[in-house]
Amino acid sequence: MIRRLRQPIWIIPLALAGLVALVGWWGQAHLRRTIEGELRADLAATLAANTTALDIWMTDQTKLAALLAEEPGLRTIMLEALEKSPQSPVGRPGRSDSREVEEFNNYLRQRLVRISYEAALLVNSNFVVAANSGPGRMRLTGTMVSEAQTNKFGELFASGQPVIITPFKPEPPPGMRFPPGGRRNGKGPQGAPFGAPPPPFDSPDTNQPPPGGRPPFPESARGRRGDLTLMQVAAPVRDATNVVRGALALIINPDREFSRILSVARSGESGETYAFDQHGLLISRSRFDDQLRQMGLLDATNASSALNLRLQDPGGDLSKGFKPTGELSTRALTRMVTNAVAGGRGVDVSASRDYRGIPVVGAWCWLPQHGFGVVTQIDAAEAFQTLHLLQLVFVVLFLLLVLSACIMVLFSYRDLVWRQRLSAAELKLKQLGQYTLEEKIGEGGMGVVYRAHHALMRRDTAVKLLLPEKADRASVERFEREVCLTCQLTHPNTIQIYDYGHTPEGIFYYVMELLQGMNLRDLVERFGPVPESRAIHLLAQVCESLAEAHTLGLVHRDIKPANVYLCDRGGVPDCVKVLDFGLVRLQGDTKGDKHHVTGEQEMVGTPWFMAPEAIKNSARCDPRSDIYAVGALGYYLLTAQFVFDAASVVEIYGKQLTESPQPLNERAANRVSDELEQVILRCLAKDPDLRPQTVTELRALLLNCPHALEWGLELRSGWWARYRSQSSTASPETGPTNPRAMETTVRIDLASRMG
Repeated sequence: MIRRLRQPIWIIPLALAGLVALVGWWGQAHLRRTIEGELRADLAATLAANTTALDIWMTDQTKLAALLAEEPGLRTIMLEALEKSPQSPVGRPGRSDSREVEEFNNYLRQRLVRISYEAALLVNSNFVVAANSGPGRMRLTGTMVSEAQTNKFGELFASGQPVIITPFKPEPPPGMRFPPGGRRNGKGPQGAPFGAPPPPFDSPDTNQPPPGGRPPFPESARGRRGDLTLMQVAAPVRDATNVVRGALALIINPDREFSRILSVARSGESGETYAFDQHGLLISRSRFDDQLRQMGLLDATNASSALNLRLQDPGGDLSKGFKPTGELSTRALTRMVTNAVAGGRGVDVSASRDYRGIPVVGAWCWLPQHGFGVVTQIDAAEAFQTLHLLQLVFVVLFLLLVLSACIMVLFSYRDLVWRQRLSAAELKLKQLGQYTLEEKIGEGGMGVVYRAHHALMRRDTAVKLLLPEKADRASVERFEREVCLTCQLTHPNTIQIYDYGHTPEGIFYYVMELLQGMNLRDLVERFGPVPESRAIHLLAQVCESLAEAHTLGLVHRDIKPANVYLCDRGGVPDCVKVLDFGLVRLQGDTKGDKHHVTGEQEMVGTPWFMAPEAIKNSARCDPRSDIYAVGALGYYLLTAQFVFDAASVVEIYGKQLTESPQPLNERAANRVSDELEQVILRCLAKDPDLRPQTVTELRALLLNCPHALEWGLELRSGWWARYRSQSSTASPETGPTNPRAMETTVRIDLASRMG
């Protein structure tokens, strides 16, 4: 039945808040996708601009080196120097006074200054330095290039094409060291140009290795060289027959060109582009060198992050005081660097930690032709600053809306509480005829139950009444119908009605006996499945109550655990009282109710205990429908489970109509006799003709089961004695106080649904 309910005023702001939240969620998701799309495009464009600039610069460098190596005058000098150069390292370098080396130095000294190179080396095909353009009389002639560069020079000798040697830290030749303090003001030691070889030791190196080898420079002789980085572009030196005889390597200051190119295109205050090798070692300079020193990633000996910082994920934000644990060597590279080293290119707008542990978004690529990768990134906080600002504004507005809704809910709730208290106070002070209301002891779907006291008879009773806010026409008709029909029943196992009437204010009420105990739902939930003999004892009493109703032509239609009350009354322990005849109807009556209180267009009852014919057509209900419900009640008592498990009313209706119940012994914790199992399953037959035809017949079948008489007076009295000792105070009730959702009586007006 569709009822028009008066919604509290606070439903409106709550609904509005929900709508705003939904719209805000949709808008935030759409805005985030838009910002992420623009961010992807910006990062990809910045990365492409940087890599293109690097390609152009490197191409220009290789062309310039090739042109210089092909100058006739210089090539003649270089071929003569290569012809006279040693074919293997000579050990400790010294001064070289050969005419060819001097000519090489004099030819390039002024030219290198004009084209912004630091120095030049001439390397023969055996990777031995044949000449260099260093200042003064000090030379590297006779030393071997570092092992890190032999691959690149080998590539040049094999292909005959110029190569770029990315930034590296030069190792001092044997017997030489970089002085403490490193480079000063762009100059090498003693004012020599950057890239020039350092001066020799003041005294000979007693641990000098034999000629021909370059073991690692002794630790005791190593200087501070963290700020010394070099980069080279090398071009082949060919003879008249076009055979490659050596290589001309030009020394470049990477900070002056390489790192500067990567620093041109930056996004915002935190954007940067940097390059790294296949091991994740930074080969360009970070824009955050000062911050890296504060974080402890660089020390005082490192004037630059280039070649001093491995791009590892520290595991947390170092700028917020995070202290990484574990060995440095065990830390993984950052996600973007790892992806770049694996090859290819990509853009990632989902935040990941960079080498400072700060969440960033960015783009990456690997340049196989140059042997290094490039990453363009920006802090995620800055990238999504607009989105975060809008989110903050929305959250503030939403919270204000929720706050206003909460205030309205609070005032509405307080108003409702005061109304209820006022109504309860008024009822306590009022006399319902000869009855004085004392306290509220329960509340169900039909009304509210109060403990009351009869003024003359001095007897405690229960008064069930329909409060004014529930006094719609259908409820009053149903309430009066329950009273009129229940008053005809006098069996001891049926709740007794003493009186009924209306107050001057129009409140309908009736008075019934006051019971103390529990309903069968609470019994099973508190103590578990009922023993077979006790279940038979209880079901037999239900049958006795229904027998009287059926004799008068009444069908209960709502037998369920919550409507069967158990008490110790009048010296009779385990006495059953059948409650709530609110859905009772006269068998065969389909015209007596103009408003379809029990008409054939209405489906009423509790789904878990409704007979299939009651689901199909309520007008077809007869005593056998109550027998089906008694069978479902017995199934519940013996197994502590409903006949069918379902998640919705529609699903349980479908199972009631089509599925057969699972045998009790497959679900019961304690074995049930075959005789009782057959009786219960027979009650649950889909066809009413296959069930016991009367409750009297059902009662006889139950009492014929093997364990029917075992639940004797002594066991019943002992159980109730233990129950009273466990309960400090008995809770008087006259039916369900808080119906469970699974056992709630439903009423569906099919006519209104189809109208």
